Amino acid sequence: MELALLIDFGSTYTKVTAVDVAAAEVIATARGISTVETNILEGLGQALAEIKPHFGGVLPDFTHRLACSSAAGGLRMVAIGLVQELTVEAARQAALGAGARVLGVYAHQLTAGEIKQIDDGCPDIILLAGGTDGGNKETILHNARMLATSQCTATIIVAGNKSAADEVLQILEQAGKDVRVTANVLPELNKLNVEPARDTIRQTFLEKIVEAKGLRRAESYLQRILMPTPAAVLQAAKLLAMGNEEEKGWGDLLIVDIGGATTDVHSIAEGYPTKSGVTYKGLPEPYAKRTVEGDLGMRVSALSLLESIGSRKLAAISGQAEQAVTEYINTIHNRIELLPESEEQWKIDTAMAKAATDLAVERHSGTLETMWTPMGAVHVQHGKDLTEIPYLIGTGGVIVKHPNPKEILQGALYKPDQPTVLRPQKAKLMLDKEYILAAIGLLAEVRPTAALRLAKKYINPVI
Repeated sequence: MELALLIDFGSTYTKVTAVDVAAAEVIATARGISTVETNILEGLGQALAEIKPHFGGVLPDFTHRLACSSAAGGLRMVAIGLVQELTVEAARQAALGAGARVLGVYAHQLTAGEIKQIDDGCPDIILLAGGTDGGNKETILHNARMLATSQCTATIIVAGNKSAADEVLQILEQAGKDVRVTANVLPELNKLNVEPARDTIRQTFLEKIVEAKGLRRAESYLQRILMPTPAAVLQAAKLLAMGNEEEKGWGDLLIVDIGGATTDVHSIAEGYPTKSGVTYKGLPEPYAKRTVEGDLGMRVSALSLLESIGSRKLAAISGQAEQAVTEYINTIHNRIELLPESEEQWKIDTAMAKAATDLAVERHSGTLETMWTPMGAVHVQHGKDLTEIPYLIGTGGVIVKHPNPKEILQGALYKPDQPTVLRPQKAKLMLDKEYILAAIGLLAEVRPTAALRLAKKYINPVI
């Protein structure tokens, strides 16, 4: 029997999924409290102990033992470019698509104050872009000189104007920086090329960040730690949407993933205008797009969620008193392992999830703007049109464990009082009930067809 053990080291929980590959069958799932700050193997051991009874009390020799991670804040990055709407946005999309949490974005020439901000945040990776190929060299060279003075030990990935790449590399290497050079994220105006940067970010994660997060301790048990968890989810989303040579996919889809630290939204769609008379403006967005909202988490970022949504609105959604909402959120922020017990707590948790879904999808979706010209009104689209997306998939602990996930997922749908926000209108609501999207992304690395069949079998309509 070909068995796979698929592990996700998360910020709150370490989750394991045991799969019969040939049958595309989940044998067991379990989770333990993540212990990345002490010994990552403790949380893994808790989860493995839970699945032992499914194998007669003794874990088998798994053919595949693969893992991803978003523990200890995940992969933290800073993106630097020339123009906010162009190279900076291209760099940000590359970082997000690689599974990173973007701590900050910087446009034009870096200042001493901005270098201090970068040093204070000290990300794992700095993505340095700027200029189309053969275009502006001055800004990326200036920024390289500024980064050479920084105290941060982050790996710097250079993905800007190829005409300046050699000089940028020389400046940074002479300053003792760890530097990787890859293809320009914006080689021409309005032409994205984010995949090479994504691949370099992922490779850097494998080489450097795994050790920094303490995950090296788990490698004696694992075959490989492959990627950040969000990258695994995005890989699963692409596989499910596109299919492969052996199995057809579902087509365009949207995924809402509510976690303890962030709410991630993944869209697999071109997102071109669906209505006649609408023109597109701005940088084209990637077919596989991810956004991450670090202020919309259910536990680690609960206080940020409270600040972003507001206690009054959460009280109105939950039907509970403002004081009760504030007290509960402060409690779970300090004790991230707590789950709701009373009806009151369930209502507040549900309100948090609904609000996080609503705001995260609003931020991810494109918008329509009406502009007036001498010839009359012109409708302009910014970002992706997701109105015709056929599938909306919910994942993350609060959705998966909720008795009525539909209540949460409906927050992602089109709202008549926000007609300019291009959310899904008639999407079929689906649920990642076994919480296995990240596992599917991992399995896709070695058995893509089995991974696709697993996704189709276990991602089911919301009843």
